[in-house]
Amino acid sequence: MRRWTPALLLLALLACDKPPEDGFQGYAEGEYLRIAAPEAGWVQEIAVAKGQRVEAGVPLFTLDATRERAAAAEARAALAQAEGQYADLLTGLRPDEIASIEAQLSEAEANLRLSQLTLERQEELVRTRVAAQAQLDQARAAAQQAEARRDRIRADLAVARLPARRERIAAAEANVEAARANLDQAQWRLSQRAIASPAAGVVDDVVRRAGEWVPASGTVVSLLPDGATKVIFFVPEARRAALHPGDRVAVSCTGCPPNLSARISRIATDAEYTPPVIYSRETRAKLVWRMEASVERIPGAPTPGQPVTVRIP
Repeated sequence: MRRWTPALLLLALLACDKPPEDGFQGYAEGEYLRIAAPEAGWVQEIAVAKGQRVEAGVPLFTLDATRERAAAAEARAALAQAEGQYADLLTGLRPDEIASIEAQLSEAEANLRLSQLTLERQEELVRTRVAAQAQLDQARAAAQQAEARRDRIRADLAVARLPARRERIAAAEANVEAARANLDQAQWRLSQRAIASPAAGVVDDVVRRAGEWVPASGTVVSLLPDGATKVIFFVPEARRAALHPGDRVAVSCTGCPPNLSARISRIATDAEYTPPVIYSRETRAKLVWRMEASVERIPGAPTPGQPVTVRIP
């Protein structure tokens, strides 16, 4: 008996390493999306209910957007003002303003002609010694002043017909771009007050209700996307080395369709004792490796929390 005892113990250990005939026991687990509020605010409307199926892009909930709408309107008005200033610099003065300068120029030319005639008369009077030299000097100064005023108004009219300097135009253009960026940011923040589903799936839970205050990053809706269910099962050391990520395993459960399969997505790097909560008939002291497998997206696939049996081909 002493000779056969080590051999019997070895056979017993090997028997423990063999998988059970009905496969490895495990359970389904979901990888949920916690749809949260990007910023704090009052929940205005919840558009879905628990257990409802939604498609990608379907509205889930909205937050109060009074402040964001006002900010978008203010940014829109600022952009319109900046665009108006930019267009004004490109076109120069308005036609009415140019007409006013042209009238001033006509008046200045008339005054210049009158001053020149007065100067000619004073020169004739000085030659005939009828008028004094002082009157001639005064007439000559008046004529020069009228000519200078005519030239200044003529230059003002030429400038009025030109657009603004390139530096001012560049600054106005930069103001337009800044105002447009502010409007884009305000509209984006407004769009963040209405949250849509990022993927197709089933609403697992609705955490908030309309009228509640939700903090920033606070979960409002929990969503289980299609194809986000995986199978968790535990494999003993003897079978671990034969399995690799990407291998297919057969999955069966109550009410599940036949020939249901899953693909191994992750194998734990460290061994662990069989968890106390697991649907297994094997000894609790046995070391196992946790494995995860993605379940095929077909009707009737196991739901999170449902016990399953995994068989390895």
